[in-house]
Amino acid sequence: MNIGDKVRLLRGTEEGIVYAFLPGNIVEIEIEEGFRIPVLRSEVVTVSPMESQRMKPSEPVGGKALRQQEESLAFRTSAPFAEKGIYMAFMPINDRELTVHLINNSDWGLPFTIYQDTNGKQSGLASGVLSPRTTHRFTDLQIKDIEEWPIFEIQALYFRQGSSAVKPPFQKRLRCRVQSFYKRKQQVPVLAKEGYVYQLDDESTASAAASEEPKTSASVSAAEIRERMLSPEKTTSHKVEAPQSVVDLHLEKLSPTPDAVLDADKLNLQLDTFERQLENAIASGRDEITFIHGAGNGVLRQEIHRRLSKHQNVQFFEDAQKEKFGFGATFVKIK
Repeated sequence: MNIGDKVRLLRGTEEGIVYAFLPGNIVEIEIEEGFRIPVLRSEVVTVSPMESQRMKPSEPVGGKALRQQEESLAFRTSAPFAEKGIYMAFMPINDRELTVHLINNSDWGLPFTIYQDTNGKQSGLASGVLSPRTTHRFTDLQIKDIEEWPIFEIQALYFRQGSSAVKPPFQKRLRCRVQSFYKRKQQVPVLAKEGYVYQLDDESTASAAASEEPKTSASVSAAEIRERMLSPEKTTSHKVEAPQSVVDLHLEKLSPTPDAVLDADKLNLQLDTFERQLENAIASGRDEITFIHGAGNGVLRQEIHRRLSKHQNVQFFEDAQKEKFGFGATFVKIK
């Protein structure tokens, strides 16, 4: 189940779109008129395109192609509209090669272009129009060359036939990180097979999954990468600075002069520390970490919980050590 999938409630007649995954195995579903409801993941089931076709009545000969074209672009006011669901997926062919796909699991029509940037030299890879719930395979890659893979730049327009507000164009640059690539294995939307997935239109996961920083000097052999992809549980992680099991985000713990920190910078300092420590915990292979954020006005706790709920490498999170901190600490279980 992925963001943008069409689902049906098991204990009712409502259908909707997966909008977000929340803690506690809860799925947020968008139903009619943009209204969203939280539902247990076990209480919903995905609706396959084939099922939708079987439920439709027969139609005159010659009308099928026209109907499919209209439905792929038209917004049906009686059903929820999947705003998000743009992915890039790397699908293994064997233990040496991968195919790369752009996936549209949303209800938008997406005119797109894909470029690659190799050492500052750009070249076009593909262009076209992705209809809702479709994919486009645009290149193949060798696993042994993973450290030399280019930066991918994807540009797209959002199109919906009929009355609709104009949405700004989409643009994303993505470079795969060796240390975390093999951890992104999951069921790929639309293709319904296992692969390595990056969601491009979710800022919280995309920012953690992609990096435009220069490549590090760390060397990883093709054999090691293949072993990680085929047997992640046997992987030995790269050495990184492992964070403490408990990270205190109070300002006096983060700055030698907390009173000198500007009000506008305080929250950013705490959130930057949270992001850095979480990524270090993931990269170092830690299974869990606890953040002490305090109770206060709840702004920091709320923002941390929002980011955790969208992080692909977080299995779940919950209030921790209530007897000592009340609601001032959050325990995070890492996948």
